[in-house]
Amino acid sequence: MRMAELSERSGITTATIKYYLREGLLRPGRRISATQAEYDEEHLRRLRLVRALIQVGRMPVATAREVLVAVEDESLDRHSRLGTAIWALPEGPGAGGPDADAAHEAAQLRVDDLLERLGWTFAHETRDDSPAYRMLVRAVAGLSVTGYPCTVEDLLAYARPAAELGVVDLDMVERYEPGSEQVEAAVALTVLYEPVLLSLRRLAETEESNRRFGSAD
Repeated sequence: MRMAELSERSGITTATIKYYLREGLLRPGRRISATQAEYDEEHLRRLRLVRALIQVGRMPVATAREVLVAVEDESLDRHSRLGTAIWALPEGPGAGGPDADAAHEAAQLRVDDLLERLGWTFAHETRDDSPAYRMLVRAVAGLSVTGYPCTVEDLLAYARPAAELGVVDLDMVERYEPGSEQVEAAVALTVLYEPVLLSLRRLAETEESNRRFGSAD
């Protein structure tokens, strides 16, 4: 397909596509003349991923480029490639501040206890390299210093549904062809479904609040 069709099918303007090409976020098309190139389904798929990272995930171009490098690393097995690509995503804010920093060690012990009780051995073994682990420790530290519930039992109530969601996520990823297509899908779905999860949680809280505390009329 030519640039115009790629733009129409992706919903991304030709000017933006050219910008992505210049920034190395999209591979050049197959040159068919001095001024024209041809693109294929792989370009369309990659554009969808770049759009998810930059336009939806609000990721800086430089960070998006790092994620794409991980996506393309064919030297790794499928598990390592998926993990590397997901870990390349920016860390969420979690909770911070001097008090949370002081509570970091206690929070880390609590998170380690949580992982052990869940039987998440791989997550525990790779914790030093895991952005998600660091983010969870910061969040638990923040809860602790502000006095809100964050015992291991409290955390387990969130972790068990998260384990079920992990199965749902990987089932969805396996709808795609093994290799780059699966890795791209894993990254895009992580970015795109996180606001879905946040929204559903807030809607569920509203529904439960109405059930418990709403007017009986």
